[in-house]
Amino acid sequence: MTLRALHDAARGTLDPVHYDYVAGGAGEERVLADNERAFDRYALLPRVLRGSEDRDTAVDLPGARRAAPVVVAPTAFHRLMHPDGERATARAAAAEGAVLVTGTAATTAVDAVVAAARETAPDPAVWFQLYPHPRREVTEALVRRAEKAGCTALVVTVDSPVFGRHTRDLRNGFTDLPPGYAAENMRDLPGAPPGSLTDILMSPALSWRDFGAIARMTSLPVLVKGVLHPADARLAVEHGAAGVIVSNHGGRQCDAVPAALDCLPAVARAVAGRVPVLLDGGVRRGSDVAVALALGAAAVGVGRPVVWGLAAEGEAGVRAVLATLREEYDHTLALCGGRRNTDLTKDMVVRKGETW
Repeated sequence: MTLRALHDAARGTLDPVHYDYVAGGAGEERVLADNERAFDRYALLPRVLRGSEDRDTAVDLPGARRAAPVVVAPTAFHRLMHPDGERATARAAAAEGAVLVTGTAATTAVDAVVAAARETAPDPAVWFQLYPHPRREVTEALVRRAEKAGCTALVVTVDSPVFGRHTRDLRNGFTDLPPGYAAENMRDLPGAPPGSLTDILMSPALSWRDFGAIARMTSLPVLVKGVLHPADARLAVEHGAAGVIVSNHGGRQCDAVPAALDCLPAVARAVAGRVPVLLDGGVRRGSDVAVALALGAAAVGVGRPVVWGLAAEGEAGVRAVLATLREEYDHTLALCGGRRNTDLTKDMVVRKGETW
């Protein structure tokens, strides 16, 4: 089943309110749409007579050696999409050799997510996405929980000083999870009664100093997610980031920013190879992966397509999404004369309509 067919099947299966939660974005959803349109502004300029029958598309990422170049980006509330929720996603990602980024807002606790991944791979790469909490003891407890669970890296989301205004959710009155569902990683944290939940809070007062403190409180590599400005990419590296993820939160935060892909080249130049640069936002086909890698990404993250696969067909649907993107990317790499990811270079991407 194609990714479009999985999306359509998911839409037919899900509660419309839950579908809107995943599908929607901030404001008028201009950035949401532009993330996908951005890939249509670029074309690949293949090289010829230098390829190979055997291609190697694996990439070394922080806490994940020889991973697939497509990462499962953090998305919330998987149990709203399918009864097996994050466990199914974890098993599928591990089976496909893809890094899974499970998050603060998961409806399955991180230790159970890692355990599920280990059902299909002996040493899976599971990263934990963290919203820094205004109370440092809560942040540190979440970090320790991820370490104990066996996560191999942390991903600190920094583009959320306040919650985005999601037009569809406001229209639908979707402001909290229904009974029986919770952000399970927020249970039993410091300052709360046993068994109770702590709210996920955003704070515009958090700073690079706070990010640096997180990087110092753990031996795990710490990536920073939500960078668009090249100056922030340089600051991230200076404060101990092991990787930079170019992202506008899938169009769910500020509806006045550029598409993530358009920000990638400048961030890659600013980082200058010191740490890996990843990108998420708008990736829907294997050729999108190739464009992003040519423009400086080491790997890409996909969020909504994974959720559509999960809603449509559970674990098998997630595997289908990851396998489809991997196979399409490998095919595109061959058509571009590549043997490995690094054979895709910036000079092989052109803006449509421009002379070269």
